[in-house]
Amino acid sequence: MKKLFLATLLMALAAPAFCQTDKDDIKKTITTMFDAMRKGDSTLMRSTFADGIVFQGISSKKDGTVVLKNENPDAFIKTVGTPHKEIYDERITWGDIKIDGPLASAWTPYKFYVGTKFSHCGVDFYQLMKTKTGWKIIYIVDTRRADNCPE
Repeated sequence: MKKLFLATLLMALAAPAFCQTDKDDIKKTITTMFDAMRKGDSTLMRSTFADGIVFQGISSKKDGTVVLKNENPDAFIKTVGTPHKEIYDERITWGDIKIDGPLASAWTPYKFYVGTKFSHCGVDFYQLMKTKTGWKIIYIVDTRRADNCPE
């Protein structure tokens, strides 16, 4: 009886190490996108996006007016894949991830560097959908500023 109890306890404790959750898969998709950006690999980056992905950015004009800017995902992918001297390095921290069936959202504060030089910071907000091939990013909106960055 004691052996059965120990075996059951061992299996219960080891199970989480072998089980990957949707949150892990969502993090993997987003991490892969940033790995692709650092490598300059537009093909790998595109693999993390769903068809029809939407990019938007929220920023402030010099007069303090807040604006929403629509961005072209294909232009971004082309920029990433075009050879460039410095590495584009977006360093994120994981915030809240929420999931409802095939829909998920992720909030990630970030700092962006070109090579080793700090460029800007803000928050990325992602919407993802679960497909037959895994989680794909369907929407990204971010904020951008050069000061008041998270530690």
